[in-house]
Amino acid sequence: MQKQILALNKIISQKKFVTILGFFGLYLLASGSSWLVFSYLSKPSGGVAVITGDLDKARSKIDTSGPKTEECPINGMKYTKIERGIWEGRRPITAMIENHADSRPPSGLSRADVIYEAVAEGGITRFLAVMYCGLSAGDVEIAPVRSARIYFVDWAQEWGDKPLFVHVGGANNYSGSGDTAREVRALETLEAMGWRIPKGNDFDTTYDSGFPVFWRNYERLDHEVATEHTMVVSTDAAYKEAEKRNLGALDKSGKAWNTNYITWKFADEKAPATPKADKISFEFWSNKPDYNVEWNYDKVNNIYLRTNGGKPHTDLEYDSAQLSTKNLVIQFVVEKGSVDRNLHMSYANIGQGKALVFQNGDAVEATWKKASKGARTVFYAKDGSEILFVRGTIWIEALPVGNTVQY
Repeated sequence: MQKQILALNKIISQKKFVTILGFFGLYLLASGSSWLVFSYLSKPSGGVAVITGDLDKARSKIDTSGPKTEECPINGMKYTKIERGIWEGRRPITAMIENHADSRPPSGLSRADVIYEAVAEGGITRFLAVMYCGLSAGDVEIAPVRSARIYFVDWAQEWGDKPLFVHVGGANNYSGSGDTAREVRALETLEAMGWRIPKGNDFDTTYDSGFPVFWRNYERLDHEVATEHTMVVSTDAAYKEAEKRNLGALDKSGKAWNTNYITWKFADEKAPATPKADKISFEFWSNKPDYNVEWNYDKVNNIYLRTNGGKPHTDLEYDSAQLSTKNLVIQFVVEKGSVDRNLHMSYANIGQGKALVFQNGDAVEATWKKASKGARTVFYAKDGSEILFVRGTIWIEALPVGNTVQY
């Protein structure tokens, strides 16, 4: 053991290894345990080393105020090279997070790169959070995680080949009762897609996932809440489990998650001297004021701040930060439902329709198109050009056709 330590010290002292010490750490050598804290899988363009394994020492060297030169492929936001080195060893997480008034505030939503919001049932909205680049700097606890709906599954398919889909059950024909309409059976759809197989990319605690990825925290809000509002997921634990399932950046056949991934287009922000749309408000259902949304434009930071049910919507885990976005998209979709006795809804997010895009304090009338379940939703300006998203969070509100947006 002493000879190993001396040999290792001699190697580390060589000048040519100094430049990689920010990425390469060592466990204390004890009881024959492994030396390597993390490993290099490849050298992508730009000379950024992919980092996997125990990330604590790599993260200890992340200076989030340092040079941000690396573009996130999800929302165009710029990060440091070491953060890119972490995300490039993984694939995106798509997580179902609830928005019941009794479950607020959520945990981890402010770390999402893209968020979708739509009604789950009864006028109560739910989120699909796409999480990838924003997870690099540390483990993120997301909560409360809830069940899947078919239209969220359709959106999840846009994020490359087999993203990690995190949820707790979903709409399905339980016990063959026929109570759930075939068109909205999310779990059957996941099976047909090949996601819901043993040790697949469908992470569902009612199927084959449990602790330490999932656990219930009954003290999360410091007061008693119903059990369904208590499920928490650790993103680091989810990624460790993904590695065991051969679902890192590459699958077991060597295919990268982003082989056929189509990214949106991005642009640097341009804050206006005089905002044209500094307050955007709307409701999902007219009899559910707890789910009414208002976005207020912060000119200083060129972001939109979210209010839900008349109160600032915050993130429990991150200094009660108010949820915000650089890009607010209103995607008008045809609403159908309730379609069955379980009050499930159907939203037509495949096809095309109208949209509104708010960014840089301005409003743009737009259209959206999604050719099939696995196709990318693309947003277009009136002249037919693809919308350029401002680098940063993108929030998509799926609003029923006919609803009014005030701005």
